[in-house]
Amino acid sequence: MKVTRLASALAVAALGLVSFTALADVPAPQDVPYQGTLKINVDATDLAHRIFRVQETVPVAAGPLTLLYPQWLPGNHSPTGPIDKMAGLVVKANGQVLPWTRDPLNVYAFHVDVPQGATSVDLTFQFLSAQDRRQGRVVMTPEMLNLQWNAVTMYPAGYYARQINTEASVKLPTGWQAGTALEVASKNGDTLNFKPINYDDLVDSPIYAGKYFKRLDLDPGAKTPVHMDIVADDAKYLDVKPEQLKLFQNLVQQMYKMYGAHHYDHYDFLVSLSDKMSGNGLEHHRSSEDGTGADFFTEWKKNALSRDLFSHEFNHSWDGKYRRGADLATPSFNVPMSDTLLWVYEGQTQFWGHVMAARSGLWDADQAHDMWAYTASTYDKGRPGLASFRNVQDTTNDPVIAQRAPLPYRNYQASEDYYSAGQMIWLDVDGQLRELTHGKKSIDDFGKAFFGMDNGKWDVNTYVFEDVVKTLNGIAPYDWAKYLRSRLDGHGPLIGGIESHGWKLVYTDKPSDAVKAIESRRHSADLTYSLGVSIGKDGSIGDVLWDGPAFKAGLSPSMTVVAVNGHDYSSDALKDAVTAAAKDKNQSVELLVKNFDEYKTIRIDYHDGLKYPHLVRDTSKPDTLTALLKAR
Repeated sequence: MKVTRLASALAVAALGLVSFTALADVPAPQDVPYQGTLKINVDATDLAHRIFRVQETVPVAAGPLTLLYPQWLPGNHSPTGPIDKMAGLVVKANGQVLPWTRDPLNVYAFHVDVPQGATSVDLTFQFLSAQDRRQGRVVMTPEMLNLQWNAVTMYPAGYYARQINTEASVKLPTGWQAGTALEVASKNGDTLNFKPINYDDLVDSPIYAGKYFKRLDLDPGAKTPVHMDIVADDAKYLDVKPEQLKLFQNLVQQMYKMYGAHHYDHYDFLVSLSDKMSGNGLEHHRSSEDGTGADFFTEWKKNALSRDLFSHEFNHSWDGKYRRGADLATPSFNVPMSDTLLWVYEGQTQFWGHVMAARSGLWDADQAHDMWAYTASTYDKGRPGLASFRNVQDTTNDPVIAQRAPLPYRNYQASEDYYSAGQMIWLDVDGQLRELTHGKKSIDDFGKAFFGMDNGKWDVNTYVFEDVVKTLNGIAPYDWAKYLRSRLDGHGPLIGGIESHGWKLVYTDKPSDAVKAIESRRHSADLTYSLGVSIGKDGSIGDVLWDGPAFKAGLSPSMTVVAVNGHDYSSDALKDAVTAAAKDKNQSVELLVKNFDEYKTIRIDYHDGLKYPHLVRDTSKPDTLTALLKAR
């Protein structure tokens, strides 16, 4: 008589011993070849219900089998595999249904006993796209879809992901076209059959497909192709002007000039222009997912601020996918990651995303300066939590701590600040390199030395903190370990890089074009550096600066502003009230607010006027920021 894992666990529990022994039965990944090939077939045609239907065949041997649904996702840096949207799992062998048991302490693991004589098991299940954004990312609409293979596959425990071979196919709605880094082996009607690829690289190769599709060549005539594959809500949004295309072609060349090498055999920007499918920005080795609003190209000026999405995600092919922190380079998708080096992975990528947006022309000089000022102000006055109880290094834990959930007081709690705080640290590093070498070396030299080797290779090349320090020392000898650790582990402003590049961060009563665009996109009034509050168009409070004037007066993010100085709330009325209080010290800013079902009046005694960040030249120092942002 066969005793199943579940029966064994229950028997142990009945004896009063340690229960949930199934957890110990999840085999650790081994660096050995998997015998066989996963056959994966996805039907993505059920647009009405937004359902991906999966059939998968897994070669097995008789006995215990653990199937894993991917949990720790590269690019998310967190255990956020969307298992809540995986449903309907049925496991069969030789035509007979096999019972499965979900591990009670590891809900991404499913245990099955494979009968004698079976050489494979057949899985069927569904992935249910969110029906609206409250449920998560919408990845299927009547016009397009985003298929991420981690969401529609399971794999056998006990193996490195790169040791598992796969053959995958997808059936698309009739007439749809697709963009992906995968190579098509054949096409049968509406089904695309892809060339064999290991499971690690399959998960790293998503698909954007749609009814309205356009492909642009970003490096014409190159031996290593780079394309932009676009899906849109409507054909009219596919109108990309030649001058716009040229900027993205510039981006490719600027990356090549700086790094001196690339790490893919071809590359695809997978772009969705949609107000229906959720926006996205996710890096892959040979592609990126770049989701913007539908009018990104057709309302070009309005969407300037989101253009660095493309330079950011493209940079990740070098930083994050090829060179990867050793503690992030896990052997499978169910081994926990450690995010300690995200200040390089994401922080330096955020830095290059801004720099390359300027060098390519996606941003002009004024736009670039405005964005640097906006970021610098955050790490001057906008993160009181980093000045007191947290540091940048600790924020690398945030993908696991908060998993990008909304926070009550983000400015105080901080959240994934390794992105933009990391950006400011790397600007500081550039200034220090220039000073140490009397302008002969810069951050470009670090980029080429650290990321620009082995042209064409796209495996994973890991590093640790000491490797970063060693490379910096090879460019300009210095105590780089102390320099970096003081900024990562310390507290206080991170605007030294602005000053070392010959500029000053100042605050005036005139918003920059960047602030205006941010307010317009978010439908908000950003008074962070004056009243200490940001408010949405309906009066809902987005954030209140910890210990700022509004906070001290009693305002909190749970409230809604109903009226300003006795009149209906509007962003203009609020700004007028702040300006009036600056002229008349006896006048406060009076807000009628709703807090749950209660109404009360809050008076903010603030008289310093509106304040918005800007960069101005410090003529006592050389202007090296302009040199940094200049096209190569």
